[in-house]
Amino acid sequence: MTKGTPSQGKKSGKKNFIRCRRCGKPAYHVRKKKCSACGFGKTPRMRKYSWQKKTKKTYTTKLR
Repeated sequence: MTKGTPSQGKKSGKKNFIRCRRCGKPAYHVRKKKCSACGFGKTPRMRKYSWQKKTKKTYTTKLR
């Protein structure tokens, strides 16, 4: 029985993530049956957190 590089070739062909039906991102976990991007399969609401929101950058001009 060999270990190492020949064994790594057997790992190919398995998919953990596929495209989500709700958000369209390739973040739906096949085994867990839920999307890590939008929460499909776990919650009826869209997954969102306050720390994900970006603040709007404001530019100020120097007045003389």
